[in-house]
Amino acid sequence: MSPASPLFLREDEIRRGIEMLYFGYSALTRSIDEGLAAIGLGRAHHRALYFISRQPDLTIKDLLRLLAITKQSLGRVLNDLIERGYIETRPGPNDRRQKLLRLSAAGAALEAELFRALREKMAAAYAQAGQGSVTGFWRVLEGLIPDQDRSMVFGLRGG
Repeated sequence: MSPASPLFLREDEIRRGIEMLYFGYSALTRSIDEGLAAIGLGRAHHRALYFISRQPDLTIKDLLRLLAITKQSLGRVLNDLIERGYIETRPGPNDRRQKLLRLSAAGAALEAELFRALREKMAAAYAQAGQGSVTGFWRVLEGLIPDQDRSMVFGLRGG
């Protein structure tokens, strides 16, 4: 692949970056779509499993914020995952109405299986690009995250 032009802020270069981001993400998520479809789940289910695995005892409110979807959409996804035994809920320690979410053993196994497929794709791409490129990629993605969401996103690192 040719290096970025010194005129990297021109429209053609920005469009190229947007296209590569879109197609790269599409290829990455397609790597797990078949496995999800085989058990009747979709990408929204995977995103919920992923973020709950990163933050056990995540509240529904926090998951809504992370996923940026409607309460109704999340309700369908969570109900499906709870009915299948992938997610367990328990009341909050201070507010019994609050639901804390965590993966069951089956949910953790499913999330780990899906993550393995994603990890293989990302590791291969990272190895091909090299450490400096990975750091640059992270900086670009970080620049796309709105300031008000950064603490939420960076809080996942300790998960």
